[in-house]
Amino acid sequence: MLVSDGMTKEIMTVGPGHTLRAAARLMANRGVGAAIVVDPESPGLAIITERDILHSLGAGEDPDKEIVDNHETSDVIYAMPDWSLEEAADTMLRGGFRHLIVTEGPEVVGLISVRDIVRVWTECGAITRKTSASEAA
Repeated sequence: MLVSDGMTKEIMTVGPGHTLRAAARLMANRGVGAAIVVDPESPGLAIITERDILHSLGAGEDPDKEIVDNHETSDVIYAMPDWSLEEAADTMLRGGFRHLIVTEGPEVVGLISVRDIVRVWTECGAITRKTSASEAA
């Protein structure tokens, strides 16, 4: 299975000037755990995740005053659509993050999360439930 089989193609974006509350509200309304940060004044992309927002709240910062630009991850590792899901999962595990922006050349074509990978593996039967001794008897 490939990244293209599990990635979300409809990408949510926010600007660097959005407050954390506004970003969180948009993410919650769409049911996503990450948004790509697009800054026309900056080369490259960044990402803001629910974890970034949680860390800010945990530090006692005001989500109405804190902006995405101060909490985003700009040192982003990108995935390719033709990567295997195993390669994407390994990259996330080694990097300690749960989302990858998927690019094809210079174009963003999707976003993949740990949840997406587990969903695909589960749907295709790659993950099977272990039976207990009582069920096997």
